[in-house]
Amino acid sequence: MSDPEFLALRNITISYGRSVAVDDVSLTVPQGELLALLGPSGCGKTTLMRAVAGLLPLTQGGIVLAKRDITRVPANRRDVGLVFQSYALFPHLSVFENVAFGLRLRRAPATELKQRVDAAIAMVGLTGFESRLPRELSGGQQQRVALARSVVVRPNLLLLDEPLSNLDARLRLEMRSELHRLHRDLGVTMIYVTHDQAEALALADRIVVMRAGKVAQSGSPEDLYERPTSGFVARFMGFENILGVQPDGLSGEKGMLKIPTAGLTDARALAWRPQNVQLGEGPFQGRVIGASYQGETTEYLIESAAGLLKAQASVTAPRHTVGENIAFDLPVSRAVRLLEV
Repeated sequence: MSDPEFLALRNITISYGRSVAVDDVSLTVPQGELLALLGPSGCGKTTLMRAVAGLLPLTQGGIVLAKRDITRVPANRRDVGLVFQSYALFPHLSVFENVAFGLRLRRAPATELKQRVDAAIAMVGLTGFESRLPRELSGGQQQRVALARSVVVRPNLLLLDEPLSNLDARLRLEMRSELHRLHRDLGVTMIYVTHDQAEALALADRIVVMRAGKVAQSGSPEDLYERPTSGFVARFMGFENILGVQPDGLSGEKGMLKIPTAGLTDARALAWRPQNVQLGEGPFQGRVIGASYQGETTEYLIESAAGLLKAQASVTAPRHTVGENIAFDLPVSRAVRLLEV
């Protein structure tokens, strides 16, 4: 039976002088879960992950992994694998020797070492590349070597620090699929640090959104995508139109859109995705100040009484041109109600 508290972070605080990078964070990660830490630069997600790896000391709190308190255990004795954003491969070592490095440190017998290295290299689809040096590999292949090097030692926990950020769009999609497969096949518990909400949604069993060193919201990808509770999380999950609820209407940066709000007293704000803004008809007026062709959709920037709004429409819908005055609607039925702006 899997352990629901396989990894437990208890009241973690990490400070640098008066600056608090992680502020009293508590999390539990069940065995086998892929948890994504999501947030902008400086929110504390990478700092928290490095503390779990043993690369940063805690100011306060404790870490338990597989029922073992590892708070003061050195990094090399934590049974944790780490995949860096920069891959951190040894440039003078072959693919085989890069993958074998951790096993050699553990003095694995030669026969076992070769079997496990060959299996790890095959798992990431690099059989036949064993003798190549990192400079002879593409970025995606180097990332696969870094993954193989981490999983070959069979860690209790695998940490990935924005591992796909250096890859182009096509390779990112390929490696997302590869990570998903590896997680399914290995069953290893993973923490994946990213600032890309699409990556978090595609990969994670659960997402923790961080802000200013604290947990802003935690839940399944569906929970965060469909039910964000604050303006910060909503913006991170693609709700680009957020208006405050006032007694006489909806307020934005520039002003107010008059609308009955009697039934909205439970919300501090309403949020709409661009595709949920209705163009061409409705009670509000605006002016198109930007139109961007996106392939299957066209994205519009609308100047309204409340401020700038972003809308999206199918390319089969009537086209609107820059400078055009346009009617639009923000259907309350398509909005998410936010508890805080």
